[in-house]
Amino acid sequence: MTHPDAPFQEKEPRRSGEKKSKPLWLETLVLLVVALVLAIGIKAFLIQAFYIPSESMEPGLQGGAQVKTDDRVLVEKVSYWGGGSPQRGDVVVFKDPGGWLPASEDDGPSGPIAKALTFVGLYPAGGHLVKRVIGVGGDTVSCSGTAGPLKVNGHALAESSYLPKGAQPCATYGAFNVHVPDGSLWVMGDNRGDSADSRAHQDDPGHGFVPTDLVVGKVVALVWPLGRATILHRPADFAGIPDPK
Repeated sequence: MTHPDAPFQEKEPRRSGEKKSKPLWLETLVLLVVALVLAIGIKAFLIQAFYIPSESMEPGLQGGAQVKTDDRVLVEKVSYWGGGSPQRGDVVVFKDPGGWLPASEDDGPSGPIAKALTFVGLYPAGGHLVKRVIGVGGDTVSCSGTAGPLKVNGHALAESSYLPKGAQPCATYGAFNVHVPDGSLWVMGDNRGDSADSRAHQDDPGHGFVPTDLVVGKVVALVWPLGRATILHRPADFAGIPDPK
């Protein structure tokens, strides 16, 4: 109770510019929305996780890194911005050109949580293929037989940094000679004896070529399992290839 003789104290008015603090739930919601937008933006424009859907890139992406089915890789997209395009030797992830993957692999993750995480780029996406670019638009890629060598524009590739010692460069599919159309790629798996790559699809409507606009990005790292994590680089084996005639 206020004493009758006490001076009257007027409530201090709220200063202009002072804002009432937002409730905790609202601040949390805003942060979650911002994080979601950033995650989707990073996935769409910068980097994304994928998994290796088959044995086609065994025994190694490069430098002896053992790559197995369901390994996780990171794919960056910046290299192909502004007119950039895949180069010979790049390991790329691309969308199925049509009929390259069985339905079970083309569907990607099936669980609701995995699908949600895939949507924001936090879970490796399926429905894509991982292969090495051997030829780009204008190139002639050829192999005289199962034992090779594999040639690009008449230049024989050593392939020593990513194929196992003694591997047959054109195992399983043997001789071929193809001219890569502009805007397309000729791709092959490092596990030449078990890779349904461009060679396996020569009789398809697309003749085994992969349109560059189906390429998601370049594989830059193997990130899981941690014991085999490694950074990937374009092999020196592709240096010295002459321009197409």
